[in-house]
Amino acid sequence: MIIEGKNAVNECLNAGTTVEKLYVQKGNFADQLNRIIALARKQGIKVTFADKETLDKLSPSSKHQGVIAVTTEYTYYELEDLVEGARERGEDMLFIILDGVEDPHNLGAVIRVADCAGATGVIVPKHRGTGVTDTVVRVSAGACAHVKVAKVTNVNDAIRYLKDNGVFVFAADMDGESIYKTNLKGNVALVIGGEGSGVHALTRKLSDGIVSLPLYGKVNSLNASVATGIVVYEALRQRNNG
Repeated sequence: MIIEGKNAVNECLNAGTTVEKLYVQKGNFADQLNRIIALARKQGIKVTFADKETLDKLSPSSKHQGVIAVTTEYTYYELEDLVEGARERGEDMLFIILDGVEDPHNLGAVIRVADCAGATGVIVPKHRGTGVTDTVVRVSAGACAHVKVAKVTNVNDAIRYLKDNGVFVFAADMDGESIYKTNLKGNVALVIGGEGSGVHALTRKLSDGIVSLPLYGKVNSLNASVATGIVVYEALRQRNNG
């Protein structure tokens, strides 16, 4: 996997991600790049200095900021381990379930929200949705190194498992109860639908409740990652206010 950009690479190194090789642009020695080089060498990672043209060829987005890391592929977590881990720590669970989100930019932004909010984890489907890619890591600004992402065969089975383990599941969709009137304390999972299709009918039916955001403009929906940010931080607000 190619990880590019100063923040993303720095977070990967700090998180102990296995980096096979680090490419740094010749003559580009800003303070942050110097710290990245020092950290990589401390970890015994090979640092290769290359010209900008070489990094441009390696970069999927041409937004490498003078540094690219070649890492092992992303390792997903088991949902059961995330649930048991939260129980052992005595923490209320907060999961984000993505039901058919296919845009890697949305997933990257959602993972960034999950990190900032201290969510237990993000759940993505093995099919009908994007997984953790180079683009996702870059858009997450390094949050992928800290957020636990579980890839499940079937989202509805994952919802059933969570409900069996005392987690209340709310789908963010049209015609639901206002998010600001819904109790989001305790063990909660929030389902965010895919671009265009929204939450699937069976997934909606399996959920314990439907929550909606008030919309006052001419456009009748929000971007998936924007909606995630609003809903997750409302849950956080309620928890922090007792």
